[in-house]
Order: sequence, then C-alpha cells, then structure tokens
Amino acid sequence: MSNTPTPPTPPSEAPAATPYGTLPPASPLAQRKPVSLPRLADMHARGEKIAMLTAYDATFAAMADAAGIDCLLVGDSLGMVCQGLNSTVGVSLEAMRYHTDSVSRGLRRVQGTTWLIADLPFGSYQESREQALASATVLMQAGAHMVKLEGGGWTTETVRFLVERGIPVCAHLGLTPQTVHALGGYRVQGKGDTAGALLKQQAHALQDAGAAMLVLEMVPAALAAELTAELTRCATIGIGAGKGTAGQVLVLHDMLGINLGKMPKFVRNFMADAPGVLPALQAYVQAVKNGSFPDDRLHAW
Repeated sequence: MSNTPTPPTPPSEAPAATPYGTLPPASPLAQRKPVSLPRLADMHARGEKIAMLTAYDATFAAMADAAGIDCLLVGDSLGMVCQGLNSTVGVSLEAMRYHTDSVSRGLRRVQGTTWLIADLPFGSYQESREQALASATVLMQAGAHMVKLEGGGWTTETVRFLVERGIPVCAHLGLTPQTVHALGGYRVQGKGDTAGALLKQQAHALQDAGAAMLVLEMVPAALAAELTAELTRCATIGIGAGKGTAGQVLVLHDMLGINLGKMPKFVRNFMADAPGVLPALQAYVQAVKNGSFPDDRLHAW
C-alpha cells in the first residue's frame, strides 16, 4: 500500500481569498430580467413600487442587487458619507466617475440586473448643454444607465438635449442639495399654493422634455401624490415626500443606521430589526413594495 498523502485541493477549486475578504463569485443566470427603461415604465403603469437605494462601492452594490433593489443611485451624497464633506457641493466629476465604475464592476461581478443611475455633480452641467453631455458621457462610459441632475426651469432644455442624444435622465425637484445654500438650508419645498404650482409646472416641463424619472425630495406628501397621478410618463421617486410616489429612495448608510449626523425625519433604520445587512436590504425592498414604508405620519410632511 502506498504511503503517498492525498494531494491538496487544487487552488482553482478553492474560493479565492484576500486580506480584505472576497466578493461573491459570479452568480448563476439572473433570476430576474435586467431592469430597463421599458420595465421601469411597466412597473410605473402597473402601480408596482420602485425600490431605489444609493450605492458607492462594488460589494454593497452586489449585495443590494441580491436583495432585489430595482435601481441603484451613485449619489453625490458620497461627499458626506464617503468623503466627510458638509454638503454635496464639493464632489467632483472624477469622484463620481470612480464610484460609478466601482458600483458597475460590482454588479457585473455578480451578473447584476439592477438599473444604475449616477448623479451629475455640482458644476458639471450648469455651464452649458454641451458641458452636460460631456459630463454625462463620462458617467455612462463608467457604467451608468441613466444620469440624474437637479433643478427645474433652465434644466428642462438640458434634459431634452441629453434625451435626444440617447442618454436617459432622472430629474430632481424639491430640496435640491447642490443648491442648499440658495434655498436657505435643508427645508421642505413646495409648501403653499405659489410654491406648489411652480414645482408642478417644472415637473410637467421635465416630463415633456423626456425625463423618465423624477426624484421628489422633502416635498409635502399631498403635492407629491398629486404629481405622481399627473405624471403618467415619468415615475416619481420620493425621499421625504410621502408614500404616494411611484417609488422610494434612501441613502444606504441612513437606512442602515450608520450615518455621521442627525437621522433625517424621512429615514427608517432597517438594521434595527434585522440580523444582518442583507436582511435589512430585503426588508427595505419589501416595505417599499407593500407600501408600509414610508409611513406618512412619521416620515413625511
């Protein structure tokens, strides 16, 4: 009988390891179809709520995809949660490109199906439509499926310019963090007949220009619900805008209860009742889909 020891498992059969842990291996064929503009439009038409979260790196992006998140937003909120800035104003286009690339690679690693949106940062689209196109091109080439920009009025023609050139656009009204200094701080927007009428006018103009989605931030719940019913070709995504919107978005770190500042009123800490990050993300998706989050009595104005 031979005393030759049993050979070790070949390295190719063992899971790869690094000092920093390992991303999940490439997943089998996706269990859901990739989220696309037509699919988002179908969800909106059927009344299925759209669950969106921010993401800034590959691993959390892969985990969010596994939890069933419909849309990931590489938000310029990374200025606060990743860079420690006081606002989003200091975030550069290069920083947005870097994080968009990181999130996109995480999704590719697991054959993710999530729709990926990236913020155009402050100063990257205000100068001209051509500047906006150049900046959007950077983010699209980094892996984004759609870009988001803030504000109404003058942005309408920028949205039209981008959409006509094949770049899907998500608009953003209400509290627009890039112009927080001009707004006088983080305050509810659209209160009162005059302000509400202006916000409605801007929203309809953005829809007509081709915006497929519209984030409504810190807008009175009743106004957001009215706009959602009126905008049949543009899905509203609320953050502090009540449960009547077509979908919801939160900053990832906020909903995991690990932010660096005061928790906004519109946030729910989904880690509080979850045994881990993945179950917390899944609970968020379920709560958005079944309408139990947000609760207008707690999270809206």
